[in-house]
Amino acid sequence: MSAPTLLTVILNWRTPQMTLKAAEAAAREMAGIDGQIVIVDNDSGDGSFAQMRDALAAADWTENHAGPPVQVVQSGHNGGFGAGNNFGIRHGLAQRDFDFVYILNSDAFPDAGSLRALMDHLTHTPTCGFAGSYIHGEDGIPHLTAFRFPSIWGALEGAARIGLISRLLHRHIVPLPIPAETTRVDWLAGASIMMRRAVLEEIGLFDERFFLYFEETDLCLRARRAGWHTDYVRSSAVTHIGSVSTGMKQWQRIPQYWLDSRLYYFRKNHGRLSAALATLAHLVGHLLWQLRRLIGRKPARDPHLFGWDMTRHYLRALVQRTPPASHQTPTVPLRKEAKS
Repeated sequence: MSAPTLLTVILNWRTPQMTLKAAEAAAREMAGIDGQIVIVDNDSGDGSFAQMRDALAAADWTENHAGPPVQVVQSGHNGGFGAGNNFGIRHGLAQRDFDFVYILNSDAFPDAGSLRALMDHLTHTPTCGFAGSYIHGEDGIPHLTAFRFPSIWGALEGAARIGLISRLLHRHIVPLPIPAETTRVDWLAGASIMMRRAVLEEIGLFDERFFLYFEETDLCLRARRAGWHTDYVRSSAVTHIGSVSTGMKQWQRIPQYWLDSRLYYFRKNHGRLSAALATLAHLVGHLLWQLRRLIGRKPARDPHLFGWDMTRHYLRALVQRTPPASHQTPTVPLRKEAKS
């Protein structure tokens, strides 16, 4: 049996030096693995492509013959996280077949043995479609990256942040406690996730109607419905800075694309009624949190005017034409696109 092959895709948007650092870390961990790294500049418009191209040509680490070849390509259009990664996947698979596809954030740096651990897990667990890493910050503090699928009750609990509600709805809390060992989860954050190519051929690539957020949730749900499961592999560790490109930690107002993705996810996968109830649950939970803040003098945790922005967004969506809410919503194919 031949050794498995690996395609690694790293998406850049205006962080060229950090992206190259992530690529160097990935190349180090791919030493001895038959594979390739594709860096996609997602139409940064700031000279990122030329900077990375020139830096790769002069970099000492690309001359290490034990490591994989590294390419930098331009997407030509910033269609978001899913579209940019799809571009890189199609580009790599148009050149040759790979057994596994690895998505790595531009601000994530694989620790020693991390990629081998994911490959070994997928190789020896034939029912596993996706495998993701234990993620920690530069300070060593673990990040929440393993989750349950979003639900109506999960929306209420997550927005309310009240102990009694959380205890009553503990089976619906979306973020899972950080696993101490390899375990099955519903979905994983896309900072470091390896995918079986055969699964992508079956279910398609990322749905490009998600610009940012919920795209990996949707992909894992589609895999689950097709009979594949997702595993959190504790022995694969990755250092992650987080929110460098999105600026999520500094949001003053909730972005339109987050609201669009949340609503589209529920409508697509659960229908319009569930989307309406999930929105209502989120707003009720937000109101309960605001009341708790007033009584207990708690600090603000949501972006300014969050409740108003979500309400206005949902009401506007009711009167605008939106994509059909269907379990059969078309997704981006893999094999056909790769050969075009």
